[in-house]
Amino acid sequence: MNRFADCVAVVTGAGSGIGKAAAERLANEGAKVILVGRTKSKLEQAAREINDTKKIPAAEIFPADVTDEEDLAELTQYIEEQYGDFHILINNAGGSSNGKLLEMDEAEWDQIQSVNLKSVFLSAKVLGGFMAKGAARTRGDDNRAIVNVASLSGHQAGAHIPHYSAAKAGVINLTKSLALEFAQYGIRVNSVSPGFIETPLTEQGLQNDKFVKAIERNTALQRVGKAEEIANIIAFVASGEASYMTGSDVLVDGGWLIK
Repeated sequence: MNRFADCVAVVTGAGSGIGKAAAERLANEGAKVILVGRTKSKLEQAAREINDTKKIPAAEIFPADVTDEEDLAELTQYIEEQYGDFHILINNAGGSSNGKLLEMDEAEWDQIQSVNLKSVFLSAKVLGGFMAKGAARTRGDDNRAIVNVASLSGHQAGAHIPHYSAAKAGVINLTKSLALEFAQYGIRVNSVSPGFIETPLTEQGLQNDKFVKAIERNTALQRVGKAEEIANIIAFVASGEASYMTGSDVLVDGGWLIK
């Protein structure tokens, strides 16, 4: 498949995990992909792995903090100067920590809201706004999409992650609001909610055999998911094959909620 030929895509949180897998999938299907994140070394390694399989490099990096509007404005300026336009935005940046609400300080709450929810708001405002200008020029004749990575925790609150659960529930609802606002430009906005997936975010927990067995016991498919499986869904939702889909959340949890 070559669903993203002639497309420019931006993937945030692209240095590892789901973001890296999504960037690789888009690049493998023809997109020019800009990997965005705070850690330059991780971005460089991810881009190198993507480009090593290609004759013509498909991935480049732009270190930035997506909770900082000025950083996003600089990224937008770079895209405009280098490409003039872009078509796909994957908002994947995020993170969590464990803690009880009654023992949590305000700074920790704000930090988790910022990286998971504020980042989506700012990226949609700055990068999405620039995408909308491009859509106006092409009169909606090309595929344009924003995909926000939410979480199973946005559907079912997780133990000791009240801040993360609240933020991801916010991402799901913000996605619906964005879908309404961006529809006039022909830009679709959807979210994807992964369940338990092997990523750096879950690495420590998955080293606990009891935790892994609990996931297997409570998931219909009886296993932990892989980042590449989520990337497959993200790529579909971002592609023209999902042309009549907007304001939706795709839950990819291996059957956790139906158990």
